[in-house]
Amino acid sequence: MRGRNPFDGKPQMTLRDVAEAAGVSEMTVSRVLRQRGDVSEKTRERVFAAARQLGYVPNKIAGALASNRVNLVGVVIPSLSNMVFPDVLGGIGEVLGETSLQPVIGTSRYDPEQEEKVIYEMLSWRPSGLIVSGLEHTDAARAMMANAGIPVVEVMDVDGEPVAAAVGISHEAAGRAMAREIAARGYRRIGYLGSSSIADHRAQKRLKGFREGLAEAGLGLADECFYEGSSGFGTGRGMAEEILTRTPDLDFLYFNTDMNAVGGLIYCLEKGYSIPDQIGLAGFNAFEVLDGLPMRIATMDSKRHEIGRKAAELIASGELTDEIVTLEPEFQPGDTVRDG
Repeated sequence: MRGRNPFDGKPQMTLRDVAEAAGVSEMTVSRVLRQRGDVSEKTRERVFAAARQLGYVPNKIAGALASNRVNLVGVVIPSLSNMVFPDVLGGIGEVLGETSLQPVIGTSRYDPEQEEKVIYEMLSWRPSGLIVSGLEHTDAARAMMANAGIPVVEVMDVDGEPVAAAVGISHEAAGRAMAREIAARGYRRIGYLGSSSIADHRAQKRLKGFREGLAEAGLGLADECFYEGSSGFGTGRGMAEEILTRTPDLDFLYFNTDMNAVGGLIYCLEKGYSIPDQIGLAGFNAFEVLDGLPMRIATMDSKRHEIGRKAAELIASGELTDEIVTLEPEFQPGDTVRDG
C-alpha cells in the first residue's frame, strides 16, 4: 500500500510502485536512482521511464542518512530584488548544473540576525556546501560556518577575515581605482552619492577606498549626499538634484550603484548639463541596464558572474579549503567621463 501524504491525503509514490511499473526489484530501482551498482543500460532506461511516467521523486533525505549529507548547496544572499545577486546566482547555477548538486536560496534581508537563522536552517539539512554573501556575520553564524564540516565560501568581498574560503573583489581597491580614473581625467570638484546604511559594508568600503584614492591625488570630496531605503532611478535623481542645488560647482558625481547613477544622469540631461565636459558621472557594478541609456554611464565591473562560478567550483570540488580568490574589478569609461 502506498504511503499517505499528511498534507493533502493523496497517495505518495514509493519504490515499490516504480519497481512494479518497470518490472524489476525495489533494490534495482534504488540502485538506478542513486546511480550506484552494476545495472544494465536497458534496465536503467526502463526504471527512469517508469519513474517519469509515475511522477516519482526519490526521498533524498532518507537516502542521505548513511552519508549524513544531501546534494544541496545552501546559498545565502541579502535580497532577490537587488540586481547584484541574479548574476551571482547565474554563475553558481552554471557550474552546479553540471553536477548532481542543487542550489537552495535563502535571503537575510540585510539583517545579521536573520542571516544567522537562515544559516542555521540551511546547515540543519546537512547540505554538501554553503555559499554566503559578505564577510560580516554574527559570532554565532561564523561559528556555525567554521564548524560545518563542509566547503564554505563567502562571496563578493575579500576585505576582511573570511571564515573559510572567499571569492570576490577588494571594494576598497575598487574605490581607489575609481578615484584615480576621475582625477586623471581632470575632475576636481567631486561629490559622492550613496547609502547611509552602515549595513551596506561593501559600499562603505568603496567609499573608504575612494577617499584614500582622492587623497593620493591631492583631492578631497567637495560634498556628499546620502539616502535611506532602496536605490533606484528616483533615488539617484533626487540625490543629484539635492547635491547640485547645494553645491552647483561640482564637476563630478560618483554614485554607489549604477541604479542611482541612472537617475543622476536623467536629472543632469533634463537640466541641460554638458556631459562629460561640464560634469561627469560614474556608478558601480556594470549592470546591463546601462546598455539602453542615451549615454552609457562610466562604471566598474564587479565581476559578479565570475564570482558565482568560482564559488561554485570550490563547492563542487568537495574539498575543505580556505583559499582566497581575488578578482580584479574593471573600469568601463562609457560616455560620461572625459577621455583619459
